[in-house]
Amino acid sequence: METITSAQNPKIKNLLLLQEKSRARREQGLFVVEGRRELEHCLEAGYSVRTIFVCPEIFGSIADEGTVIEIPEALYRKVAYRESTEGIIAEVEFRALGLQDLNLPENPLIMVLESVEKPGNLGAVLRSADAAGADAVLICDPLTDLYNPNLIRASIGAVFTVPTVACSSEEAIAFLQGRGIQILTAQLQDASLYYDVDMRRGTALVMGTESTGLTDQWRKAASAHIRIPMLGRLDSLNVSVSAAILLFEAVRQRQI
Repeated sequence: METITSAQNPKIKNLLLLQEKSRARREQGLFVVEGRRELEHCLEAGYSVRTIFVCPEIFGSIADEGTVIEIPEALYRKVAYRESTEGIIAEVEFRALGLQDLNLPENPLIMVLESVEKPGNLGAVLRSADAAGADAVLICDPLTDLYNPNLIRASIGAVFTVPTVACSSEEAIAFLQGRGIQILTAQLQDASLYYDVDMRRGTALVMGTESTGLTDQWRKAASAHIRIPMLGRLDSLNVSVSAAILLFEAVRQRQI
């Protein structure tokens, strides 16, 4: 088993590059997963690990499967993306999932996000989608890549547990309409209260950015517009909070 002790080692430098630069991730077809739980979800989803960096002082021993590199705790603390972690970081190969790869049930529940920029928000929505048993998450016209370390961390690995596809809004609309899945857009204008709309059939819940909301193409494609009642002085919630409310309303209706 190889051991690296220097931060100047090319493999350590490349690990940091993959964490920091989406361009490097695209060019190399690799991304970084940090943490025991996140890596377990990643492997269970069928991803292939290229290299594992492990700190024995924190993680303990590991079976030598593939390329495993041991690094001391002082070096691990320098390369770890998170302050509290379990002593294991892996370089993982990309595995792009397309709309054609989705295996949906008869009345699927799908979360759709249009141009949501913050990785933390995307990760939080993915956690809610996993908790609600959503069948897929579509990230349309993404402003961040699915393998951003912040997204993986915020999702606690849910990006691997829920089928997640990055695509254009046009592709997503055609996909949903072609399968008879109703499109419910979250918006304030001309909208019904979310709990008054039937979500028991195949449903796509669509949300946009907090600042500008959804584009007109989604509003026009919608089967219905829905809103969450705002009883205070503010007119919007964080997108991840709104997504959780809508997802679990669908769960509630489907359990009645």
